[in-house]
Amino acid sequence: MKRPIRALAAIGLFIAGTATAITVAAAPAQADVRICEQYGTTTIQGRYVVMNNRWGTSAEQCINVTDTGFSIVSQQGTGNTSGAPVSYPAVYYGCHYTNCSPGTNLPLQVSQISSANSSVSYSYVSGATYDAAFDIWLDPTPKRDGVNQMEIMIWFNRQGNIQPIGSVQGNATVGGRTWEVWRGSNGSNNVISYVAPSPINSWSFSLLDFINDIRNRGAITNSWYLTSVQAGFEPWIGGTGLAVNSFSTTVNQGTPPSNPSTSPPATTQPPVTTPPPGGGGACRVAYTANSWNNGFTGNVTVTNTSSSTVNGWTLGFSFPSGQQITNSWNATVTQSGSSVSARNVNYNGTIAPGASQSFGFQGTHSGTNTAPTGWTLNGTACSS
Repeated sequence: MKRPIRALAAIGLFIAGTATAITVAAAPAQADVRICEQYGTTTIQGRYVVMNNRWGTSAEQCINVTDTGFSIVSQQGTGNTSGAPVSYPAVYYGCHYTNCSPGTNLPLQVSQISSANSSVSYSYVSGATYDAAFDIWLDPTPKRDGVNQMEIMIWFNRQGNIQPIGSVQGNATVGGRTWEVWRGSNGSNNVISYVAPSPINSWSFSLLDFINDIRNRGAITNSWYLTSVQAGFEPWIGGTGLAVNSFSTTVNQGTPPSNPSTSPPATTQPPVTTPPPGGGGACRVAYTANSWNNGFTGNVTVTNTSSSTVNGWTLGFSFPSGQQITNSWNATVTQSGSSVSARNVNYNGTIAPGASQSFGFQGTHSGTNTAPTGWTLNGTACSS
């Protein structure tokens, strides 16, 4: 059984008469927003776009958008399970048919990505036919409009008699999990799908694990561009109650890991060659966090405010609320109790006077996510 994917159908819809997507609201959602328009969108957290994207049916579909995700509150369309789904309501980071999420750095060439991490939490329902699809789109050019040439689909869950495009290629271990891998084409773009053997409700992982796997299969090269990252549902029949509870994506530009042919798990850091710490000096730290349920991401920028160059750095700090770091990028992070130490990696160990270096991490919390305290750079206290 083969099915065309939503992107191919969307081309016809746009060419037929709709030149751009309908925008419901341009400002970040401050309260729940209900979207029933076919291509209605809104933004959340000033960072992500949520779209209704009812491309395959004229029947009503409505979604309720919260500050952290969305849920399907009405889905009246019915698709043929031997064909395409009726829609793809989703939240995304990047660019989709010229609608780019606020402040995104995508498209970004794969060779320029030092880390790319995502986290998603789904809620499922019974009695419906659907898949929970996490999409990663890539193209040979920095494309912001239309269909990209390569789609990675990660099927977190599927219910009913449906299957991905193409045929089974076997099993593979990617991101520390085992997947059934499908490969095919809809005539417009290639698709490689990773199907979970059982439902995954939530997961934090590295996008590079999947990007590197399809590169090793010869589907792309490092000169291709990552254009968007999306999490949503493809319903065929029913689907009311399906929800993306939370979604986050952070793509960092920089020198990629030194051995890109084998991507490490999300919790493993690139090899580190660190010069001896030197030049403590004065420093300033800026910290921002994005929290959801019991998870969060944190981004740290440390600025050298002294007159001496820092050659090799270790930033120390403490979590006052019991947070636990599970993954990091652009630094090697270790934690003992509430005390955390972040050490530079091999490509960002120098901080000139007035210059900055940034890194980030992902973690869990028990309901309170108070900002870290006690910042020190190479043992010298920093202002914040």
